[in-house]
Amino acid sequence: MNSPGALWRYILADVLTDQVLHPALPLQDVEFGPQLCGPGALRAQLAPRFVRAQPELLQNGPTVVYAERAGQIHDGYLLWRAEPEGEVFRVEGAGWPSYLTHRYDLHGELNGRGPYVGADPCRIIRDVWAYSREAADGDIGVLVDETSSPARVGTAEQPITYPWWSPQRLGEIIDTHVQAADHPEYTHTVDVGPGGRPVRRVPLAYPRLGRRRFDISFATGVNIVEDPRIAYDYDAYANTVIGLGAGEGTLAVRSVDSVRDGRLRLESVLARTDVSDKGLLDSLTRTARVGRQQLGTVDQIVVRDHPAAPALSWQIGDDVRITVHGRWTDVDSWMRITGWTVRPASDTYLIDLEPSGSFTYGSTVG
Repeated sequence: MNSPGALWRYILADVLTDQVLHPALPLQDVEFGPQLCGPGALRAQLAPRFVRAQPELLQNGPTVVYAERAGQIHDGYLLWRAEPEGEVFRVEGAGWPSYLTHRYDLHGELNGRGPYVGADPCRIIRDVWAYSREAADGDIGVLVDETSSPARVGTAEQPITYPWWSPQRLGEIIDTHVQAADHPEYTHTVDVGPGGRPVRRVPLAYPRLGRRRFDISFATGVNIVEDPRIAYDYDAYANTVIGLGAGEGTLAVRSVDSVRDGRLRLESVLARTDVSDKGLLDSLTRTARVGRQQLGTVDQIVVRDHPAAPALSWQIGDDVRITVHGRWTDVDSWMRITGWTVRPASDTYLIDLEPSGSFTYGSTVG
C-alpha cells in the first residue's frame, strides 16, 4: 500500500519560463500551505545524494515548486533557500507575494503611478505588481484580481508617497494596505489554465476573502485528530494600543485606540513609521487592539481527510463550524481559516484559525 505522501508529486520549474526542470522532485518531510495576507511557506528536505547528482537544479534558482495531488496542481512556491543540515539538505520556499520582498521602488512613486490621494488600496496593490513586471527579468507571471473597494487612503494634506531617495520594499507597500480591518485581503493560489498550464494568481477581495461554509465542519471524534490547545496570554494582551506613525515631534502622526472591557488597562505600542496617513494609522491601530484582546480561543486544529470536510475543500478566509470537546476546553463556534499547512506524510492538515467576527464577504478564492 502506498504511503499518504505518495498522493503528492512536486514539480520543479523555471520561474521565468515555467519550463519543467524535474517532473518529480523527491522531497521528504514536506510541509506547505498558504496564508491570509501573506506568502505562506514550504519546508522540506532532499537527500544529499540527489543534490550531488543534480546540483544545477538548486544552483540556478530561485525556481518554482508546484505541489500536485492526484494529478491536480494545488499550490506553488518559490524556492528561496537550500542548505545542508546534518544528514539532509533543507529546502525552504514561499508563495508568489514573497517575490516582492526582494524588490524595491527604485524610481519613486512606483514610476509615476503615485503620489496617491483618495486612492483605492486595491489599485495601489495592482500598481505594485505592475511596477514589478516592468523591470527586465522581473515578471514572474502573477495575475492580480481586478477587485475594487470603497476604502480610500491619502489626502491632499497627507498623500501616500514613495520618494525615490528612500526606496521602499514593494512587499512592505502592499502589507501596509492590507493590515487594516477595513482594507482588502489577498492570498496566493495556482489556477489551471489551457492545456493544464499552471497560472500563478493573487486573489484580491474586499471586504474579505472566503465565505461562510455550511457544507463542511470540523469536530473532535470526527475529523479533528489532535486535542487543540487554548491559551490565556495576558503578557501579550492589550486593551489600549498607541500607534506611532511617520514624522517627528509635534508633526508625528499618532493614534490611540482604547476600550474599557472590565480588565486592568494594559497598553501596547504599534510602531509604523512608514505610515503618514492618519486615517490609515487609526485603522491599523484599531486592528492591532482588537487582535491583542483575543483570549481563550482555539487558534489551530489538526484535521484529516473526511466526508465532513474533504481534503482541501476549504479556502483562505472561509468561516467554518468548529466543535471541540477536549481535555482543555469545550468550543462550539464559527471560526475563520487564516492559513493551513499540508502534512503529506501523515495526510493531515494543520489549520490556523481566528474568531470569525462579522459575516461580510467579498469574492471567493478559486
